[in-house]
Formats: sequence, C-alpha cells, structure tokens
Amino acid sequence: MNIWQSQINEQLKDPRTDSTLNAPSRNRKLSHSVILASLMSSDDSDREHGVAAMVECRYQRKAVLFLAYQSLGFLIGDLSISPLYVYQSIFSGRLQYIQNEDAIFGAFSLIFWTLSLMSLFKYVIMVLSADDNGEGGIIALYSLLCRNAKFCLLPNQQASDEELSTYHKPGCTNRNIPFSPLKRLIERHKITKPALLIFVLLGASMVICIGALAPAISVLASIKGLESQAKVTNNSMLLLMSCVLLVGLFVLQHRGAHSVAFMFPPIVVLWLLFNFMVGIYNVIKWNPRVYQALSPHYIYRFFQVTGKDGWANLGGVFLCVAGTEAMFADLGYSGQAPIRVAFCCVIYPCLVLQYMGQAAFLSKNLSAVRISFYASIPDVLFWPVFVVAVLAAIVASQAVISAAFSIVKQCHAFDCFPRVKFVHSRRWIQGQTYIPEINWILMIISLAVTIGFGDPIHIGYAYGIACLIVTYVTTWLTSLVINLVWHLSIVAALALLLFFASIEVLFLSSYCMKIPKGGWVPLMLSAVFLVVMFVWHYGSRKKYLFDMHNKVSMKWILTLGPSLGIVRVPGMGLIYTELAAGIPATFTHFLTNLPAFYQVVVFVCVKTVPVPCVPHKERYLIGRIGPKSYRMYRCIVRNGYKDVYNNEADFENDLVLSIAEFIQLESEGGSRNLEGSVDGRMAVVKTSGKFGTRLLMSESAIAEEGSSLSLSETLTVSSSKSPTLKRLQAMYEQESPELNNRKRIRFELLNTIYRDPHVKEELLELVEAKRVGAAYVINHSHVKAKWNSSFIKRFAINLYSFLRKNCRAPAVSLNIPHVYLIKVGMNYHV
Repeated sequence: MNIWQSQINEQLKDPRTDSTLNAPSRNRKLSHSVILASLMSSDDSDREHGVAAMVECRYQRKAVLFLAYQSLGFLIGDLSISPLYVYQSIFSGRLQYIQNEDAIFGAFSLIFWTLSLMSLFKYVIMVLSADDNGEGGIIALYSLLCRNAKFCLLPNQQASDEELSTYHKPGCTNRNIPFSPLKRLIERHKITKPALLIFVLLGASMVICIGALAPAISVLASIKGLESQAKVTNNSMLLLMSCVLLVGLFVLQHRGAHSVAFMFPPIVVLWLLFNFMVGIYNVIKWNPRVYQALSPHYIYRFFQVTGKDGWANLGGVFLCVAGTEAMFADLGYSGQAPIRVAFCCVIYPCLVLQYMGQAAFLSKNLSAVRISFYASIPDVLFWPVFVVAVLAAIVASQAVISAAFSIVKQCHAFDCFPRVKFVHSRRWIQGQTYIPEINWILMIISLAVTIGFGDPIHIGYAYGIACLIVTYVTTWLTSLVINLVWHLSIVAALALLLFFASIEVLFLSSYCMKIPKGGWVPLMLSAVFLVVMFVWHYGSRKKYLFDMHNKVSMKWILTLGPSLGIVRVPGMGLIYTELAAGIPATFTHFLTNLPAFYQVVVFVCVKTVPVPCVPHKERYLIGRIGPKSYRMYRCIVRNGYKDVYNNEADFENDLVLSIAEFIQLESEGGSRNLEGSVDGRMAVVKTSGKFGTRLLMSESAIAEEGSSLSLSETLTVSSSKSPTLKRLQAMYEQESPELNNRKRIRFELLNTIYRDPHVKEELLELVEAKRVGAAYVINHSHVKAKWNSSFIKRFAINLYSFLRKNCRAPAVSLNIPHVYLIKVGMNYHV
C-alpha cells in the first residue's frame, strides 16, 4: 500500500504532470489519492482475509490435482486400456483384407470424433453435471427423477423424507419447481413408473455384465502381446495364462483393494505415458501426414472404401469409449472437477496420440492389423510395455468389478435385487463393497467367455453391446434430468436426446449384425438379471401391500390396555416391519401363539430414501404408539441407496439414545420441539443438537469397575435377570464367535431433576430394558400366489418365493446375531 501511495504522490509532484494536465485532471488524481489513503486501513484489515482466501484456493487446487491423479487409477483405467483391441476389432472379418490407407485414416477419424463427441462432450461436459449430491451412475439419475417427479416405487415414502438436507439442492423445494408438461404427462399414466424402472434395470443389468466381460477382454488382449514378440502361437497357452490371472483377480476381491490401491494411479499413469511416447514415435517414423485424418472428410472416405462391411464393423469404433461410463458411475470417489482435469489434460491427449500413432503404423504395415498395438511398439520398449499393459488390464478390471458390486447394492436398496451379503471394512476404500455371490458369478461368466470365444474380437462384440446399451440408457435419463430436474426447456432435452441417441442407434444397428457372433451373451445374461430384479421388486411390493391391508388397527391395541392382555417381561423387543405406520400382523400373530412379550416394544422400519446418503443426525425418526403407559415406540431408520448399514450393536445404542431424546423432547415442549408429521398417536421427530447427552454411556467392563465412583452423579439400575438366565445367555454368547468382540455398552441415567416424574420413570425402564437385553423379531414369511391368479403372476410369485428361500436371510442383511433372533412364521397369499 505504501509503494502505491508514494508512486501517486511522486506523480502528483512531477512538474511535467502539472504542466500537461489541466485542473480537473489534477483534481481527479488528488481524489484518487484520497480514496486510496482512506482505503489503506480497510485494506490492511482485509489483508488477512485475502491471504486466507489465497491459501484456501491454493489448497483446493492441490486437492483437485491429487484427486485427478487418484481418479486415473480408480475411474479411467477401463477407458485407457481400449487401444489394445480397437483397431483389431474394426479391421476384422472382411475388412482385414482391405489394403488401403484411406480406410486406416478413416478408422482413426471415426475414433477421434467418437472419442470427442461421446467421451469429451457428452460425458465430461454434460453428463458429469447430472450428479446426485456428488454421486453418479444410472441409479443416481433415477434417484434424481424420483425426487423431482412421481416416479418412485419405493414403499413407505413420507412427507418428512423431503425435509432431509440431501433431498433437495440448496434453495430448491417442490414449491418453487416450474410447471413441466412432460412431468404432468408422465405422472398421469401409471404405466410410466414400471416402464422407467424396467429401463433403468436394463442398464443396471448391463453394468453387471460389463463386470464380467471387461476383465475377460482386457486381460486376454494384454496377454495376446506374446504372439508378436515371444512368438507364442499356442492359443491354449495364452488362454491358460489369461484364466489364471482372472481367477487370481476375482479370488483376491474379498481382501479389498486398499492394500494395493496406492499402486493403481502410478500404473495407469505409466501406461498412458507409454501410449503417449509410442504414439508420437509412430507418427514421426511412419506417417506424419496422419494428422490430416482429423478431418471428418476421411469418415466419408472410410465408408466409400469399405462399403457395407465398414458399417458392419462400426461397433469396433465404439470400443474406444466403452469405459467412459465408469467415470460417471464412480463419480462419488473423486468429483466432477478432478475427473475433468484428468480426462482433458491426460487421458484425452494420450489416447488421441496413441490411436493416431497406430493409424500411422498401420498405413505402412497393413498386414499387422491383428496385432497392431504390440507390433507398433519399438523392440526396446516391448517388454516394459507388455508388463505395464497386463497390470493396467488388472487395474481396469478392478474398477468395473467394483462398479458391478456398487450397482447391485444400489438396486438392492431400491428393492430390486435379492438379499445378498454385503461386506464392508473400515480399512477398505471408502464406499467399497464386496459381494461374495456376485463375485463368483462374475468369475464364472468371465472364465466361460474367455474359454468359449478365445478371441478379443468376439468378446468385444459382447462387451460393446453391453456398454452401448448402458450409454443409451444414460442418454435418455440425462435428457429427462435436463427437463425435470434442471428445469430447462424440453427443446434442450430433445436436442441432447436426438443428437446422441442417433449416434448410439447407428452403432447399435451395426452391433445387430454381430449378435450371432457373440453379441447374444450380454443380451441373454441381462435378460436373466432383469427378470430376477423385476420379479423381486414385484414380489416385494405385493408383500408390502399385503402387510398394509392386514395391519392391526389402533383401536384393537387400545382395548387391550397397557399390559396388552399378556405378560410383560423385562427387556426390549425390536419388531422389524416394512410398515411405517400401523401395527403389523406379525405382532398379533406372535401374541396369539405366545401371550408374553417384552416390557419395551419398538417397531423398527428400515427403509430407503431416494438419496445417496442420509446424515446420521437425520437418520432415525422416533414415535410413540398408544399412550405412554404402553411403552411402545416406533423407529424409522432412513438409509440412502449408498449408505452402509451399521452393525447391530451400534444400532441398539443409537436406538436407545434416540428414544431417550424423544421422551425428553415430548415432555419439554410438545409440538414446538417435534419436527415431522403426526401419524395417529405417533409423533415423528428428528434428533436434536442434544442427541447423546440424555444418557451416560460407558463400556460395561469399565462401568463395573468404576461404578462406585459414579453413584453420586448417576442413577444405576440393577438388572432383573435371574442368575440362571444370565448363565444361559453367557453360554449362548460364548458359542457365537461374532459376539466375543462385541462392545458392551452400559447406559446410566443422569441424576437431573425432571418436571414430570413419569419421564424419569420411563427413562429408567428404557435403561433397564437395554441392560437386560434386546431380542429381534423378524417375519419368516412364505409367499404364495392366489389360486385364481394368472399364469404370469403365478410364475412371478413362485419365482419370488424361490429366490427368498435361496438368498440370504433377512437377519444376515440386517446383521442380527442368531442368539437374539426370533422368527415369526407368516403365510402370504398375494
């Protein structure tokens, strides 16, 4: 500031300035100096804020660059491996005999413009912006549409769900959404909901197929390099090596990728660096004129030379963008800015130069088209490139396998996939999921495809069709998002749809010629997955509607009195139900067969909200059923489609704290402190800022040793279990290894003064019930179709019943120990 001021003063004192400037000009300079002098103090006070902003901006740039580096290994590996087999797929069949430079240049022109339009313009610029709170993929687009239009088929949807902080973007609510004729047209017809769901499930089933096909083609194409340099002509030996790598890849999935994940980005960076250098080398050595093929004119020359055969092999061109969907599907790992930086600054130029270099090499070596990638590598770099290519193929395979696990978990959250075991570990990469059943299915399919076809060309037909259908589904969903979520004109949505869908239909028409040669594989597999997923959704919805129709009225509960006409024993009974309102028939069925139940009853409803994640402070909704003397509560656990379900011990503790919070809020201010809706005698609340401060938590072993020190500050409650029951429980727990490492949490009631003595009594009963133990009551249902149902409905319900019997039990998916589990049999005739 002092330097600026001294320069102004010197300029004002300069005689040349006085002689050349008129009076108004001098007055303006004087006024400028006065203004600067007056701003000096304020600028000094703002200097610290400016420096902090600069430091924060610099830190953000470093974070973006670091995430861009990480995304190279986790998101873009599948896209970067495509140069191994693209030219080989294009010049297959009759085109392998075409000895024409124009055909080579035309193929490169097609690759360049496909990569530019589909990957760069469509995905990097357009589709990445259609994120759902930072998450991408087909399910994320479907979730956006469900929240902004009446597309959702999930049960138990409540108005309070829209109050979640992640439900709407900041400043957006349903009240300020502009009118959309398309939205009104879609919501008016009931067929649109299941039709859209089937369309989404088609794309999801193709993502699962990609999880099996991408490892097969990537690993096999990388191993095929031994044919050029090592002269390994025995195809059986190459297949054996590929199968060994594939088995090792899938077998090690259960250990997670966290231990070797730090190697993924360097491997892909080294692979791209080799592609970049080899591409430049081939352009300079073989044909510098190849840059002319960037002109779209050569696309016309390509079809002029190849004719119908060129159109039939057009699907090989699409393989250059086959891994682009993985960038969007795994958007949550890095974010939009890092992926855009990585693609535009690294991926795009490296791939363009690699394809250009291969085209330059092939223009002078037309007979080497079947091994064009490895044949174009200088001899001195062959073995380093080969090793890095195999490693890059494994990294690319890891990305698509993880994407398959993720899509299965998201479909399961939307009640569109049978119950499977989800394995999470805090040591793993955040958000990573391992599903044993899906892993072995993918391994079997991948091995069968590798051995059955034995050639990257035929596997490429299957892989290309799967990727193309996923891209096509994404195009349609993004067009709907443009109009229904971004609230742009329908003209903009139709423009994007017509432009990109026409390109994709052109590629699809080419792939139709390849269905008998391998393209039938993803169609058959996706049909199986699609039937299973939709039948599971259909059966689950029918079962929910049956529960809704047969739920018990509150009048019947009130007529039983506080004791419910049974013996109330110490403890806590958690009754799992899909109903968010009303009493399930499971409870009355249990009481009619065994007229005794626990002192504290909690009806637990675990449901999915169409958002990626639900903040922990907004997850639990607690309500009361009946009068306070009944000691009956309702807990609604809201999860997003990417949330990881907590273990049973953490859930128990959160549940007790949430109920205690509800009891206190209910007594302190009534409706003023209660947020949400009221369902009969049930008030749904959110956890407040005082959550976790109503009760004192401590580990059981520590609490036993230090109980004498805390008696003056807390009220302890002795357990009412008999010594015999305690010994039996200890014996059962010793027989369950998973319970040995379980934390023993002890709750104690703070010695505070309550205005209502009944509140203290209710909290004491809650703490006592938790200390005695909790039992989990779940529905063991048998679903059957009605005798007068149609053949299709009977087939769907019977298949749903078969899947229920042979998939994971509900207790496994909910992480409930078998020691505390009670099953209640129910027959469902739907």
